[in-house]
Amino acid sequence: MQISGPTPQLDHASPHWFRYLCQRVRILWPLKAVGTMGFMALFFWAYFAVLRHPLGQPFEMPRIFLDDAIPLTPAAFPVYASLWVYVSLPPAFLGGFRALLGFTLGMGALCLFCLGLFWLFPTTISTTSVDWRLYPELALIKSVDGGGNACPSLHVASSVFAAVWLERIARGVAAPTWMRIASATFCIAILWSTVATRQHVVLDVLAGMLAGFLFAWPALRHTERHATGQI
Repeated sequence: MQISGPTPQLDHASPHWFRYLCQRVRILWPLKAVGTMGFMALFFWAYFAVLRHPLGQPFEMPRIFLDDAIPLTPAAFPVYASLWVYVSLPPAFLGGFRALLGFTLGMGALCLFCLGLFWLFPTTISTTSVDWRLYPELALIKSVDGGGNACPSLHVASSVFAAVWLERIARGVAAPTWMRIASATFCIAILWSTVATRQHVVLDVLAGMLAGFLFAWPALRHTERHATGQI
């Protein structure tokens, strides 16, 4: 049995895209809410387990000229933390169980791939050139994360994965162009914040972008074939 919401025929001039998204949010909302929180809790457990017990000595990722072009910006931390809102949007806007399952499996595969790399080939970034006492806004995250699990940036990979799915959802409900631009801008801002907070270097970002795309497209195409009208 296919569990999904209504699938109206929308054209690109339809004024009802926002109402339709609101209807989608209500579809399977208890499962979406509990599932999203459960996924994040499981992810954090695995992430910090790998961070604390890598297989070998972490390799320090090199900086390139673009790293110097992006200044340290403590105000970027709220943008960095907003990832957890951004990656929650695609499952909230999906219109059925099969689409939700496809997104979850794809994101899960991405996380497992990156965590496997972190464990087998641990990487870190150097923060010794920064006096973190001057940046109390970033003190908490530095004390918890410490710049490990660096490459590929899973922060970036999951943002790109979510952005690809949000773009498909926006086209599916005939959302206006400004919404699609806003989603892409949100994603780019998160990517910038990973370097501006000195959690990652640019090479981590580039590797994360590649990983995000490589997992997002196959998962999306497979889901499109098996969950027509739910994305």
